[in-house]
Amino acid sequence: MHAGLKISAFAAALAATFGTAYGVGQGIDPVVEDPAPARHDSHSAEAAPKPEGGAGHGDHGGNETKPAGGLQISEGGYTLDLRTPSVAARERADLSFVIRDSGGRAVTAYQREHEKELHLIVASRDLVTYRHLHPTRAADGTWSIPVELPRAGGYRVFADFTPAKKNAENLTLGADLAAAGSYEPQRLPAPGSTAEIHGYDVRLDGGLRPGRASELKLNVSRDGRPVTDLQPYLGAYGHLVALRSGDLAHLHVHPNGEPGDGATKPGPGISFTATAPSSGTYRLFLDFKHDGKVHTAAFTVRAGGPAPAQETTAGDAQDSGHAETPGHGH
Repeated sequence: MHAGLKISAFAAALAATFGTAYGVGQGIDPVVEDPAPARHDSHSAEAAPKPEGGAGHGDHGGNETKPAGGLQISEGGYTLDLRTPSVAARERADLSFVIRDSGGRAVTAYQREHEKELHLIVASRDLVTYRHLHPTRAADGTWSIPVELPRAGGYRVFADFTPAKKNAENLTLGADLAAAGSYEPQRLPAPGSTAEIHGYDVRLDGGLRPGRASELKLNVSRDGRPVTDLQPYLGAYGHLVALRSGDLAHLHVHPNGEPGDGATKPGPGISFTATAPSSGTYRLFLDFKHDGKVHTAAFTVRAGGPAPAQETTAGDAQDSGHAETPGHGH
């Protein structure tokens, strides 16, 4: 671990612009951080397997998969205009942005995907901290949400949305965010197949394969007993986001099956189909809801390398433990 060094707001913003690996802070929706070693306990044209619990569906439905997103600030005629490129660490601030069309106009109409018009992911460059947020949209198209980032450094902001336009495709646009303050880099947790989060144990079965679809199944238990009464969160029993270490290529995968389809059970297993866009190290973040609170379990996995031993641990020991917070988006 390097000694902490002082970063001015300008220096932090400049570092984030050039992709320097920094950290991120705590959020309002599910938050993941690794403050200390706890018991740590995506896509190709190949047809996705159909695991038990319903037909497979990748990004926003269907078996179709597409390349990882979030690497570009503009795509498909739309641009992420981040109006808050920098903040001060450990100080509450409003994070605001606008999605603009090819004519520079603010987009004010969206398709609802998983109960929201837009999903916002904020992740640290070191992939130690993550959150899934739902900002509020004003009539003029400006999105905003209050944040407080406890660590200085570089972040990546991902906006996942589908414009309300005929035949519009889902997009994930990314932009850099920086926070000023005293920065200490964090090491990426080692690969592993189990995570402990606030009394819940989550086991990961399966792995990522470069360029090939594979099933990821996550099983949730508490106090040694399988959790069989998971609650729907954003229209599903779980949401999984994968980020590639290095450039933070983003892969948002939704579960196979959905509540009420007659086949998908509310736990203990949550099944996903995903494809790693390349070999490398990835960080997986699973959001699930139980007893009225949303929890986030995280795993480090490698695609194109040897699978980690089952007993190896690589999870996260914290999250916000919140119920769905009012005012967090449309």
